[in-house]
Amino acid sequence: MSNCKAIHMPDHQINLNDDERALLEIVRQRQGLASIDQAAEWLVKSRLRKQAKNMTGRGRALYQVERKLK
Repeated sequence: MSNCKAIHMPDHQINLNDDERALLEIVRQRQGLASIDQAAEWLVKSRLRKQAKNMTGRGRALYQVERKLK
């Protein structure tokens, strides 16, 4: 089991047209998600994982980076 912990990101408002909302609804249903917001988050995370794999040639876990104060 991975050593990941959930993080809560600030809410961002994204304006969607009817076609984009319909597409997110399809993703929501296919993935069994409870909301359009969850579908959008799922798509973002999926894309980040694919890009990380393309860059490194391996699957990578995504971790929150802690900033050090100066």
